[in-house]
Amino acid sequence: MSNQSFKSWYQSGKPFIWLNAGALTISLVAVVGLLALIAVRGLSHFWPADVMSVSYSEPDTEVTTLIGERVDTEVVPVERLGSDYPLAEGQVSATRYLLKVGNRDQFGLDFRWINADWMGEVTYPEDIVAVERREWGHFYGYLSRVLENGEVVAEGEAAWPALIERLERSNHLVGEIKHIEKIEIGKVNQVLENQRLAEKRLQMDGVPAGDPAYAEIEAEREIQKQKYADLLDELGALNQGLNRDSIVMTMADGREVTIRLSKVVHAFMPNAMSRLDKLQHYFGEIWKFVSGEPREANTEGGIFPAIFGTVMMVIIMSILVTPFGVVAAIYLKEYAKQGFITRTIRIAVNNLAGVPSIVYGVFGLGFFVYFLGGSIDEIFFQAKLPAPTFGAPGLMWASLTLAILTVPVVIVATEEGLSRIPRAMREGSLALGATKAETLWRTVVPMAAPAMMTGLILAVARAAGEVAPLMMVGVVKLAPALAVDTIAPYLHLDRQFMHLGFHIYDVGFQSPNVEAARPLVYATAFLLVLIIVVLNLTAIGIRNRLRENFKASDN
Repeated sequence: MSNQSFKSWYQSGKPFIWLNAGALTISLVAVVGLLALIAVRGLSHFWPADVMSVSYSEPDTEVTTLIGERVDTEVVPVERLGSDYPLAEGQVSATRYLLKVGNRDQFGLDFRWINADWMGEVTYPEDIVAVERREWGHFYGYLSRVLENGEVVAEGEAAWPALIERLERSNHLVGEIKHIEKIEIGKVNQVLENQRLAEKRLQMDGVPAGDPAYAEIEAEREIQKQKYADLLDELGALNQGLNRDSIVMTMADGREVTIRLSKVVHAFMPNAMSRLDKLQHYFGEIWKFVSGEPREANTEGGIFPAIFGTVMMVIIMSILVTPFGVVAAIYLKEYAKQGFITRTIRIAVNNLAGVPSIVYGVFGLGFFVYFLGGSIDEIFFQAKLPAPTFGAPGLMWASLTLAILTVPVVIVATEEGLSRIPRAMREGSLALGATKAETLWRTVVPMAAPAMMTGLILAVARAAGEVAPLMMVGVVKLAPALAVDTIAPYLHLDRQFMHLGFHIYDVGFQSPNVEAARPLVYATAFLLVLIIVVLNLTAIGIRNRLRENFKASDN
């Protein structure tokens, strides 16, 4: 290519087109690759992998048998294996496997690295049973006997059908116990607390002790106490029936371990499962992960409370930030006198978008929680003091803090949308006799609605992933109850809540069992991205509908 043709090609702008296209392609590949990595690492955790039985002998030790899932493989230099490692001539590296051996209550750890050179015969017996427990993680072994009140009711080939039948009964009883403890007893405790507060209010108002109001409160209290006693009796009967059944499992070293079915969530034989059975098990485990509650310091069980808390917080934040941001943008663009003060306000709004999120958390803790929440408690919840109601971190303060954090985005996007509306539209409306307010709310604002939705989309995308400010104003490791339940007033904005972003931080960096937590970090991260995508697609769908409606009315 001659210099003249190269100069002409350069001046045509095609190099920059190809440069932008290449940068966009690289970005898309990076994003898709990252999402694929997160999805594969996270979702593969729920697949029922085959469980191996391997004879294993370290130098100067007896041969032992190990049972477990192979979850990772790595090649390491022999220097990392110690001076006792037997080396072949010229060997510079060795292969080792990470085995999930489970049985943490027996071994102390769920995972163990084993060297390939010390492994013997590897088999996959079909009668190996994997037991998912409510405590101590998975248990791997062979099912020996099924017990009822300590007596053998099934063994051998008959043990497995008996286990499945009794496990269904046990899980049903566990569900009934949880319902009574969380719902029924929760309602009774709420009524008792309301009665206590009503009595305290009477005392604060100076009502004498002999007033009939005290007698009414005491009568209702006795009724609730009797309900509570009846529920405790029912719980005692259910717990007695729950502790009836147990199983005896034989470990790889021949030791027998008795496990109560009340501590078992699920049991399956992975090596004997067909591809269809594994597929059904896989989707069942994903559903339990999405709909269940966390266990074992968040390294086991599900993450539904975190999903619910994240979505609820984003919804409340959106309801709060949209009107504030839109009204502020309309005032700055349509009503405020354009001058030094207005320009200063715009600069401040733009700068607020760059303030570190932790600063908003400190502001929310100081202003919303301590000042505003404390004042609300002093005025409306004096009977509960010194126990705080709104003077403590909760869902409402977290949503308000994120609303303050994201309001600059909504303001800027709305102003941009208002600026793109032709001046002729405003003048035409005024010429037809409409007032400025009518022109604004019937012509200008509907045309700028897609821009407002764009601001909301950006706000949702940022708020859903924020963690730092939420740690100060409402998010906790484990929330005892959801913010929405069947107890009046049904929506409890004062309660603390769980969040997917904080859950990722907690499981990834605060977990005592790192190897068990790693796949859950990937799965939770993938779910958080998926929720953000769904929320954004919903907002985009609303924005597109608004655009179509405006085009239809314009035609």
